[in-house]
Amino acid sequence: ALLSRPLKLDAVEQVNVIYSNAAALVIPLVKALMGDAYVIYSCAFIIVQLVLLWTHASSLLQGSSALDWKKVLTNINMIAIAAGALLYWFRVVLPAPLQNTMSTVGNMMGPMGMLLAIAEKPLREVFCTRRNYLPTVLRLVVCPLVVLVLLWVCHASSWVADGKNILMTVYLAAITPACATVTSMAQLYDRDAAHSSALYVLTTLLSIVSMPIMIGLFDLLL
Repeated sequence: ALLSRPLKLDAVEQVNVIYSNAAALVIPLVKALMGDAYVIYSCAFIIVQLVLLWTHASSLLQGSSALDWKKVLTNINMIAIAAGALLYWFRVVLPAPLQNTMSTVGNMMGPMGMLLAIAEKPLREVFCTRRNYLPTVLRLVVCPLVVLVLLWVCHASSWVADGKNILMTVYLAAITPACATVTSMAQLYDRDAAHSSALYVLTTLLSIVSMPIMIGLFDLLL
């Protein structure tokens, strides 16, 4: 909101800066780096972001403040998370074949997220369009640094036991590339989906460099 006017960010650029690709990338990353036990914290982040995607992001892309709560509550991701939470709370153990199948499908989330990085513009144009780098820097550098400074100033890692590892799951969600869903929403609301797709591709490719740096800073400061 503060930067949109001075930097002349349009709605597509704003939403790509604000929302990260948490659902597709963070859960596989958390499982690989920290283990399955921490995935529940990633789901908490994803629930909040999904609600905001279908309220705040939707209203930005539509240019209207009207909210469709039916779309929020019936979103397939929200239903899946609610079902998973119920299974967790009631300690329901699924049959081994079903567990193995769901685990295999879950392991596909990361690769599937990368496959979505298909730009509607040639890669040369994606990399050579100078405007694309402004939202990319905001998403991959500025937003993560703001989050990191806030966590450092508040000493948030000391609030609860194992606070640093719990915060890491949140921080991983904050430093990922632009949200893949934004491109689909841009198409839905007749916005510049090609520009959104280009931002998704650029942030995804450059995150290979930015994410290790940001994780290193997290370990250094917290």
